[in-house]
Amino acid sequence: MSILTSLARLRAIREGVAQPTATVRHCHVGERPMVFVPLKLSGEAAAPLAAMLGTDRDAPRLLVVAQPRNRDLRFAFMAELAGVLLPYVESFAAHTETIEKKNADPFERALDAPQLVLPNPAGVAFTRLLGRSTRFRRTDGPYPVPEEVPLLGRWLTHFAERAAHPGSSLTLTATEELGRHWASGQSGLEDANLAALLGWIAPPRGLSGPEAAEEAEDPLIWPPAGPATDPGFDAEVLAPAIDDGTVERVTEALRTQLAPTWGLMWQAVDLLRGLREGASVATRWEGDRASFSMMAQQISEGAPPQARRDGAVAAAARLARMERAQAAFEVQRAYDDPLIMAEYRLTGEAFAGEVIETDPEHTEGEGRSRKLRPVVLIKTDDPVRLQPGAVLGTPDRRGQAAELVDAHEGLITLKITKGMGRGKTPAPGSVPELGERVCYTSLTDDFQGSAALPDREATPWTHGGPPEEYVPSDDDAREEWA
Repeated sequence: MSILTSLARLRAIREGVAQPTATVRHCHVGERPMVFVPLKLSGEAAAPLAAMLGTDRDAPRLLVVAQPRNRDLRFAFMAELAGVLLPYVESFAAHTETIEKKNADPFERALDAPQLVLPNPAGVAFTRLLGRSTRFRRTDGPYPVPEEVPLLGRWLTHFAERAAHPGSSLTLTATEELGRHWASGQSGLEDANLAALLGWIAPPRGLSGPEAAEEAEDPLIWPPAGPATDPGFDAEVLAPAIDDGTVERVTEALRTQLAPTWGLMWQAVDLLRGLREGASVATRWEGDRASFSMMAQQISEGAPPQARRDGAVAAAARLARMERAQAAFEVQRAYDDPLIMAEYRLTGEAFAGEVIETDPEHTEGEGRSRKLRPVVLIKTDDPVRLQPGAVLGTPDRRGQAAELVDAHEGLITLKITKGMGRGKTPAPGSVPELGERVCYTSLTDDFQGSAALPDREATPWTHGGPPEEYVPSDDDAREEWA
């Protein structure tokens, strides 16, 4: 936990309401997100119990498995789920644009992409298990499943994988995104309770954040957001309803568990949508659109499903991609948000101050080798722990680069080396003016605009080769879904 986040939590305790830790939204919120609230059977790794989903807050779709241990009913549930999710996904694949990049083949990228919004990381993990348990199923031979089920498994796997990709918004978890933008007065573990976290962020009228969070701990008022259900509900309500064998009774019981979370999910979407989108979010969403488009293309070309596990080379490549994406995401957030940049100012990796002197026409070299190198003198009160020669960037002028010449007693001398135009004099506005307040950092945004082409992580055969063929066992009728 950072220093500023710790201070925000302390202030939340004092004020009785969550405090913002960001000034802009660092994730994309689609115009038509698919809210997905799954439940699983207690004691089973990946046996679906119910799900509430949809793109219209006033018209949720409730899917229920009346007897979760019945294999046929489970796959019928998955077929129903496919009937809702697949048309939603395919509606985005139908509208594309052609992206042409130097030294790369043209690529058809979707104009927009689907977005799955789940309550918490546990819901994403359950989605991953559902994808793994269905994407290899056969539609013919012994124990066939409906044709749409394996396709649904591939998309669920893709959504779950993108959830782990830093900065991706193809799959959002409400608790993580809310926790990234607000600091409550409770622990990180308690923030995993969606109702409690929202109680801190937007407490009901007449209640403080702590009071609303305490109320959220009562499962009779606010049932768990899944995928696990409350043990008391399982023993006293669900088990008797399943034993009774009445579908309507099971359905109504599960509706009482899902409906409160459904409302909380849309409240979370509204809160996030109410924040102004950060400047780099659109670039990251381009990467999501490219990843979605690549996956859709592979499916249309008959490529095999994603393998069960990565091979050694593919695993190393995936790790490298994830590390680059994480570094890029952290820098982008800092460039977009002065509140996050303040963290780097505290550590000396960035500084802000007032321009007190400039030499915009300063040059270096002689004759043809002469280069324009404007010099800027900045006065700052921030601690600067950067060495002369350090390459700096600035969120005020994206793409500009500067070199630290000297830092002494709050006076910083910079030499601008990039981003002034191609003329003999600096382009208008490229050199800070006297009295202007600026911010420079050793974090650089050279990765900006790198998301125009698809992310190759979606290619199934880079995950260790084609998957082994699924062969049903003798006891397949009572197989585990993990």
